[in-house]
Parts: sequence; C-alpha cells; structure tokens
Amino acid sequence: MSNSFSKEERVAFEDLLEGFQDALVLSRNVSVYQTDQTMMERANNTIWRPQPYIAQSINSTPGTPIPGYQGMTQLAVPATLGFSKTVPWEMTSLELRDALQEGRLGESAKQKLASDINVAIMNAAAGLGSLVVPIAAAAGDYDDVALCDAIMNEQGVPDYDRFMALSSRDYNGLAGNLVGTARSFGNQKSDKAYERSYVGMVAGFETYKMDYANRQLAAAGGGAITIDTDGAGTQANYTPQATSTSVGGQINVDNRFQTVTVSSSANVRVGDSFTIGGVFAVHHITKQSTGQLKTFRVVSVPAGGTTLVITPPIIGAQGLTPTDAQLQYKNVEVATPSNTAAITFLNVNTAQVNVFWQRDSLEILPGRYAVPSDAGVAVMRATTDQGIELVMQKFYDIDSMTIKYRMDTLFGVVNKNPEMSGILLFNQ
Repeated sequence: MSNSFSKEERVAFEDLLEGFQDALVLSRNVSVYQTDQTMMERANNTIWRPQPYIAQSINSTPGTPIPGYQGMTQLAVPATLGFSKTVPWEMTSLELRDALQEGRLGESAKQKLASDINVAIMNAAAGLGSLVVPIAAAAGDYDDVALCDAIMNEQGVPDYDRFMALSSRDYNGLAGNLVGTARSFGNQKSDKAYERSYVGMVAGFETYKMDYANRQLAAAGGGAITIDTDGAGTQANYTPQATSTSVGGQINVDNRFQTVTVSSSANVRVGDSFTIGGVFAVHHITKQSTGQLKTFRVVSVPAGGTTLVITPPIIGAQGLTPTDAQLQYKNVEVATPSNTAAITFLNVNTAQVNVFWQRDSLEILPGRYAVPSDAGVAVMRATTDQGIELVMQKFYDIDSMTIKYRMDTLFGVVNKNPEMSGILLFNQ
C-alpha cells in the first residue's frame, strides 16, 4: 500500500507553492513557451524557437512590375529542457515528532529551487546579452540606466516590457541618488527610496534588486588584438541561414554565434565584452547607423588557436551583391574597413554584472515529470502561473524508520536574441 500525505502536509504544500511562486521574481518577467512533453521526449528535450523576422522594403509604383521579390530567411534558436533540479532530504521517525522542522525543510527546498530558476534566467542574460553599457564610476545616477534605454532604442528593441536586475550595492546606489537629489517630504518616490531602498521604474525599466549577481573578471587579452573587417568575404560579412546541409541532410543553424579569427586569443576570457574599430551598430529595422560602436561578447575561446566564438555575428552586408538574408538581418555598418581593426575590451575592471532585457528576448520552457502515483510513493504536484511544475514525493523505509522526501522541477531557459538583452557594468 502506498504512503499518503496527511491533511497537514497537503496544506503545507499548498502554502509552499504559494511562496515558491512569489520567489520567482525573474521568471515572471520573461516570456513562457509551453511545450508538448511527448514531443520533447522524442526530440531529446530540444525545440527550435523562431526569432523575429526583419523585412526589407523597396520603392514601388502601382501599375509597374516589382523589380524583384526577395527571399525571407527564418532564424531559429535551440531551446532545451536542460535544468532538472532536485532537493532531497530525509527525516527519521524521531525527528518527525517535531513537525515544525519538516515545514522548515520544505521551505528551504522551495527557496533553493526558486533560486535555481532565477539564477538560470540571470545567467542567460548575463552570459549572452550583447548590449554592453560600461560606466566609469560607481552606480548612483539616472543617466546610467538611461544609457541602457538609449542603446536599446537606437538598435530598434521594442520600448515596452523592459526589465533590469541589479546587484544589491548597485541598486542601493541608485536609491541613494533618488534620496539625495529628489528628497522632499511627501515625495513618494524619494520616501520609498529612503525608507525601503526602493527604486521601481527608471528610464523605461522596471528594476529589481538581486541578492546575488554574477561577477565578470577584468579582460586580460591585452590591447593589441586585431580582426580583419576589410573586403566582401571577411568576417564582417556573416551570412545568416535557416539551415545547412550535412551528411545527415538539412539541419537548423543557430545564428546567434559566429567564429571569428583574431590576431591573438591569448588570455581572452568567456564573457569579455568588446568593440571593433570602425564597426558601428545600426537600427535593426531602418538599417541607419547609430554612430555608436557595436558591442560584442565572447561566448567561448577554442583552445590552441586564434579564434573566438562571439555574439552577435558581424553582419555588415558588404560587397556588391549582398544576400537577402544579409540585408534583412544587417546589424553593423563597417564605416572604416581594415585588415587590422582594433579590438577594445570594455570590461577593464572586475565588476558585478547587472542585466537588462526585453521580455521577448528571454524565454522559459516549463517541463513535466511523468511520476506514477501508484508505485508505493506518495506524490503531489502543482503548477505556478508561469507553468513551472513542482513535484513533491514521500517514501517510508520500514527498515530504517525514515521518510525520504524529494522536491523536483524541470525547466529550460533560452536567450532567443542576445541583441535584445545586455549588461550594465560599473567602475569601468
């Protein structure tokens, strides 16, 4: 006969789920894609999620033939149910005499699983966000956040559903600015900043305070690294493609990354951010140059060579006959092509990584375990508003007189478009 949960345990689980949902601060501010779990099992838990199309327009006069129809290239990225998190614990029949301890352990499990989900989302933004805003001074000014707003606006990122998560010290620095510059009795904004160190909406971003944040080490690659951006066939001319042909036939292509050759990759670190001399960002829709150097991130550093994997790819659409895909997804203007364009690193000092993003750039994929409820183990499951499922199981071992508990969740996180998310670094 299977074990069963007492009424007290069921009530506790319901309360625990409510607290779990409240703790999912970051997951409430990303898009959610519900997957078919049968299909995900058959596809090795991976699904390709589409990126937004970017179309090109031409001049046309009614009554005259259109000079040419362009092909449309659909870009997609792989999303995987790659996080399977479990908190297991056990209690003896003696320990269970104190029911309060059982509740505390469940609370701790909930807290850790919620933290795992928030950290996964933060890592997706901090590791791949390609919009980089370095600030020379410490946090403490509205203009710091406004620069993040500007870099998004200039490159055509939608101006709604924007969020920013700051480390505690940097968040409090902004709160201190509100207290110091806008302090007056009855001013709700400055009162909240003074009383609760609360910032709220700033420059179009809903801000959140993190009690943990990634740290990015100072770049150690040196100041003499160069890259070739000259000519139609150079690395500044990446061609997006929906699929490629291999031995097994056509396979999808992840166009978020590009492998480039540089003069030296020595001491370059994953996460380093940089600009390239003469390579300017463009508005993704109008293709007008912003006049600001495009920022890039290092995703990996292959061993024993002079190559780097970067995001985003450098799509300059150079040459006499650029492809339709290059014109559609062009993201840079190579104003001064050079065989030895200088790479300038932006993370010159070690700093905590503050992340900002537009909702559609980050996506969470809830998963589900098919746990049998009639196999001698008591099972309870519940789902949050975002579709994230918690499964709690209990099993009694008659020999040792112990009860084993485990709490599980399965999910995936993907940064669909690194050019719609970024990082804010202070003290650079």
